[in-house]
Amino acid sequence: MDYILQPWPWYVSGPCIAIVMFLLLYFGRTFGMSSNLRTMCAIGGAGKHVKFFNYDWKSHKWNLVVVLGAIVGGFIAHFLLSNPIDMDLSEATVKDLSALGFNNVGQSLLPLELFSWDAVLSIKGLSILIVGGFLVGFGTRYAGGCTSGHAITGLSSLQLPSLIAVIGFFLGGLIMIHLIFPILF
Repeated sequence: MDYILQPWPWYVSGPCIAIVMFLLLYFGRTFGMSSNLRTMCAIGGAGKHVKFFNYDWKSHKWNLVVVLGAIVGGFIAHFLLSNPIDMDLSEATVKDLSALGFNNVGQSLLPLELFSWDAVLSIKGLSILIVGGFLVGFGTRYAGGCTSGHAITGLSSLQLPSLIAVIGFFLGGLIMIHLIFPILF
């Protein structure tokens, strides 16, 4: 049973992703999580007020299965397939995270300082969620898609704008974690 709790090796998970991408491309579909938000807004009637949401959402409802799969898969992975052992982090990482105010570093994938109801419902937590949500929403719209859409679909179909977007995502992540995150925490 312990083998089930181990991460899938690259030689299993990589080809699985490649097969899914091949099938999507074969059937003329594209994958991306941010497009689901547009579909949900269109279903809710946002197309009556904003032209961007006024489109044939029924042709995209298949992609909502991706959202359901992500939710169910995340639940299964966390509650049924997680191996509750301490993570083997380098001493430098533990020291850096402890200096930022994180307790029990390496004992949980989701630190309580970020992922507890107390943290989320604080002024700081709500502010970060609102500003972060706005920036992610603006960024995905401006970039023409999200990280999963560009990194998986765009790169697999050899689109240069997706390569540029993925480079931008990584640079933004590096800037966030090394420059902005230490200021916020």
